[in-house]
Order: sequence, then structure tokens, then C-alpha cells
Amino acid sequence: MMAGTLYVVATPIGNLGDLTIRAVEVLRSVDLIAAEDTRRTRILLQRHGITTPMVGVYDAVERRRTPELIRRLNTGQRIALVSDAGTPGIADPGGYLIPQAITAGIPVVPISGPCAAIAALVASGLPMDRFVFEGYLPVKPGKLRRRLEALRGEERTVIGYETPHRLGRSLQAIHDVLGDVPMAVARELTKAFEEIRRGRVSDHARHFHEHPPRGEFVLVFCPAGGRPPRLA
Repeated sequence: MMAGTLYVVATPIGNLGDLTIRAVEVLRSVDLIAAEDTRRTRILLQRHGITTPMVGVYDAVERRRTPELIRRLNTGQRIALVSDAGTPGIADPGGYLIPQAITAGIPVVPISGPCAAIAALVASGLPMDRFVFEGYLPVKPGKLRRRLEALRGEERTVIGYETPHRLGRSLQAIHDVLGDVPMAVARELTKAFEEIRRGRVSDHARHFHEHPPRGEFVLVFCPAGGRPPRLA
């Protein structure tokens, strides 16, 4: 453990048993944990008997709290950055703090672990050798359509996140702009109600029209078309 170091620690995306041994050691040893949501992180820490102090660093306060965190790091403190689930900075807080730490000459050490995007990709049945991550798809219909239009002809597999109340709209938009392309839809990964469906966009649109979507979703699709993965 190095003094004055920011550790970027991946945490479970559902199953609390997915926290790595190295992550447990780091979270126990640092001086402070910068957590997206201290209430959710406390559940994880209690599971592993970790009592390290925490401070909240969610989207709305990340920029405001970064100077104080940088000051602490410059005095030799070790800080672990964690999000609610998965890897910080991947559609989660960290995108401001991490570059600021690097600019300040502070060592940034990644502690690898769960990532919903990669978990969905490897179970999708779609090409994994080249892919692009789009994060959460735009909320506004116009921006969503423009984002999808920019993906026309994209030969790499695309990964995106979506919420249950926007899933139907996004599936329709993908179908309208890109066609009935191969897609896998993963929800509640590593949790009790994990589901991974494979087929084409229209298959998922029909299914979730009949079965109201619940949980957090990862969409994996091939804008350039091709052979669909076998249905789950």
C-alpha cells in the first residue's frame, strides 16, 4: 500500500460475494473510502467486516469534494474510490476525480473486478473481439435518434445501459434507426433474478411488452447486422 494513492476499486454489481480478496484488503487498509452512496457501500463493508471511514462522492458533489480529496492525498493519505456497483468512472462517479488526481501527480491504482458491460458482453453470444461502450442511452428522443444514427454501419459490438422505464422506447428507436439487428438483453446480472435474453430487437420488444421490465438493463447489439445469437 503506497502513501498518497487513489485506489479505484470495483465492487459487486449484485452478488456481494463478488468482491475480490485484493479489494477487501485495500478497503480495510486505506484511510478513507470515497463512496457514491455511503448507505449502499456500508452494507458491503459490513458483509466483509470493514470499518474504514467513508465520505459521499456522488455525481452532484464530485467536483465540489475533489479539491479536499486531492489535499488529503497530497498529505499522504490513501483513498479508495467506489461506486454503488461495478467499476468507478464507468457510467458512475470518478470521471472528474481520477483525471484531477493524475494531473496532481498522485498515483492512481485500479483494483479490477466486476463490470456489468463486460459481464453482459461475454454472455451475449455476440462478437467480443471488438466492442464500443455507449453508457446510458440519451433520454431525449431527438438525441437518442442522433446517437443511434451515428452508430449506423458500426462493425463493432455496441454495449449500452438502460433503465426499465425507458427500455421499450429505446428498443423501438434502435429498431427504427438500425433495423431488426442482433441483440442480447441482460438484466439484474449476478442477482437472484438474473436474465439474459438473446435474439433480435423485435424479439425483446415483444417480450418486454408482455412482461413489464424490472431491474437494471445492459443492451448488447450489432448495428451492422449479422447472425443473431441463439435465443436463451
